[in-house]
Amino acid sequence: VGRFENFPLHKLCYKHSSTTAQELRLCIENQEEVEESLVDEFGMTPFHVLFSTTGPSGELLKVLLEKYPFHVLGLKDANDKLAMDY
Repeated sequence: VGRFENFPLHKLCYKHSSTTAQELRLCIENQEEVEESLVDEFGMTPFHVLFSTTGPSGELLKVLLEKYPFHVLGLKDANDKLAMDY
């Protein structure tokens, strides 16, 4: 049982160096409730997770930006940080 067990988008963003844009697109398409799957127990969205990694993938960021409304970038996590604060 890992932190991202119920958050496959977060997991793919965390493993950005081995995740392809196509894998991320497929995962997004397979999500039943998009909005509910965006925020984990730490208040982090996939954007938070991606931006907190070393050398985040521009390709994955592009996929996220294509699929999610921009207001998601304004969500703060449990540490009161925006994704771009990372």
